[in-house]
Amino acid sequence: MNQSTGIQPQVSLAQSSPTVGTFRERDGALEWSGRTETVRIEPWGPDAVRVRARLGGPLLEGLPGALLDAPEDTRSTLELAGGEGRLTVGALTVEVSAEGLIRFTRTADGGELLSEERAHFWWPGSRLYTPTGNGHHRLEQRFAAYDGERLYGLGQHQHGLFDQKGAVLDLVQRNAEVSVPVLTSSRGYTLLWNNPAIGRVELAGNGTRWVADSARQIDYWITAGTPADAQRRYSAVTGRAPMLPEWAAGFWQCKLRYRTQDELLDVAREYRRRGLPLSVIVCDFFHWTHLGDWKFDPAEWPDPAAMQAELAALGVKLVVSVWPSVSPLSENHALMEQRGWFIGTEYGPMAHADWPDKQVASTVQVAFYDATNPEARDFLWSRVKANYLDPYGISAFWLDACEPELKPGFSENLRYHAGPGLEVGNLYPRDNARTFYEGLRAAGETEIISLNRSAWAGSQRYGAALWSGDIGTDFATLRRQIAAGLNTALSGIPWWNTDIGGFHGGDPDDPAYREVMVRWFQFGALSPLMRLHGFRDPGLPLGPGMTGGPNEVWSYGEEAGAVLERYLRLRERLKPYLLDVMREAHEEGLPVMRPLLLEFPDDPAAWSVDDAYLLGPDLLVAPVLTAGATDRTAYLPAGARWTDAWTGVSYEGGASVTVDAPLDRIPLFLRDGARLPVADQVVVSAGRARPRGHGPGPVR
Repeated sequence: MNQSTGIQPQVSLAQSSPTVGTFRERDGALEWSGRTETVRIEPWGPDAVRVRARLGGPLLEGLPGALLDAPEDTRSTLELAGGEGRLTVGALTVEVSAEGLIRFTRTADGGELLSEERAHFWWPGSRLYTPTGNGHHRLEQRFAAYDGERLYGLGQHQHGLFDQKGAVLDLVQRNAEVSVPVLTSSRGYTLLWNNPAIGRVELAGNGTRWVADSARQIDYWITAGTPADAQRRYSAVTGRAPMLPEWAAGFWQCKLRYRTQDELLDVAREYRRRGLPLSVIVCDFFHWTHLGDWKFDPAEWPDPAAMQAELAALGVKLVVSVWPSVSPLSENHALMEQRGWFIGTEYGPMAHADWPDKQVASTVQVAFYDATNPEARDFLWSRVKANYLDPYGISAFWLDACEPELKPGFSENLRYHAGPGLEVGNLYPRDNARTFYEGLRAAGETEIISLNRSAWAGSQRYGAALWSGDIGTDFATLRRQIAAGLNTALSGIPWWNTDIGGFHGGDPDDPAYREVMVRWFQFGALSPLMRLHGFRDPGLPLGPGMTGGPNEVWSYGEEAGAVLERYLRLRERLKPYLLDVMREAHEEGLPVMRPLLLEFPDDPAAWSVDDAYLLGPDLLVAPVLTAGATDRTAYLPAGARWTDAWTGVSYEGGASVTVDAPLDRIPLFLRDGARLPVADQVVVSAGRARPRGHGPGPVR
């Protein structure tokens, strides 16, 4: 049913050309039109709406984005009166003025959550469309700024900020910089910029501005509620993560790189000989014949079937690295180029980076397959299936360099199946994960996870785990990973980890680095995923024969090694609890690594804690982040009673406490009587134990 109103209210004469638009109801949505612009606001799940706006024609359907096709049916009310429009969806009410300005309020009390704001009283307004040609525009969406507002999310970045108010962030994918354009505010809303275009977001003191460098229409989604409610709503409309496979909750061993089958198996055997838990071992890059062949080189990996069988007998899962790039020496290059399965270019050859390959002395110009093309996805998966899954049963993959890692990274020169590079460039890592998720599902696999260096909104629904990229190896870098993980958690991606010890270097014989490794390993054991990786000193130059120094738990000396072994065993004891939390991520969309504000939104101090977190609802983790530290001060949120998991001493929340933190101890606190097997004996706080599905668990 469509309705319109002919009421023409007065508008401000401060504008040189005031616009009074026309309202209509369109199938439950509120639509405003004026001066060739169309704006549609429609219910999109409980307490949420989707807003789309386009200049110069009707709204376009089917553009690339993060939202699932069909939102949950939601009750709403729509009013057209006095020349203004109002749409109410649960806790969220949207008001639209006669001039097309949008304001979001809390339904309960009318308090303003977020409002559009003009750039200037004359021109432009809150939405700006600057033509870039062929129906595309540089898009700007402006909102007001608010004193005291805190802003979180936006994916994973290495700036070290948890609260990102005041930051300017590029919306582009880079190694260690992951763009997921969803923002959670302390004012009680969460907003998804549902647009994969290259651009930026400016969180300034005088306004917030979202920019798409070239796209066809504005598109965003907003919900009202607490951060936890917002995570539930956001994950429902962008897709929830599958249930994490049990094996993936254990310890992952990795280094750059195991060069041969014997080398990799020797490491797995040594873990067994030492009686140390090992769930996963990773076969890194250059294991292939040529980049883009997607198969083992028989000179270095002569019997993958025997290797896989031995690892299975040891209870170890093999994860294999798959890159999206294709060398001109690959057996697949000519066919893929002929059929248009590479990312195209506007100018120059269809090559996107220089990279070493086997049997050549210099680098070659490689192309990247187009993950936004369904046919290209099907072809790549057919090669992976034929060379890894079918003959050897290998079903878990490490999707490296999936930003994609272009050199140089000029998105405006790229053409994807889904659209021009500037319009869709941020989609790539999500659709690359989709290749493997859909392929494994079609092959009958039910336990699906891929390890990714980049992601976009919705990556989680394709079983994508994210790691924080190629980062440094010092305490300052470790400190930055806490904020990176917390913002990733508020960006809808529950499966996250870092290279334990960092990536670029680190000498296993250096006492200072050994301390970094111990503290990082403790943090890694209490992260959603636990994976030891890095390019340790001494490292060989980039090329097919490269490797780095040793990177196993026994590589760091007797004292450090004993601590690492202790935390390996702690991880094993906590696996039942972690899997319970992973089920919450799967069923409700709640993250595993939780900012304190998620569980304690009514405690103002919890919104500023950026150096600690909750692992699930019951375990507060306060990593040691400075060299030489032997104690740690941590804030314990109000509204709970906290028990030191090592000593059994209890504290009332709402204050900071200082506890001992010798080298073998990371401060951990249990919430309200939770029972978890942390110390040598299960610590039970003085309060009533909170029932958990896994029970207290055995102490091993």
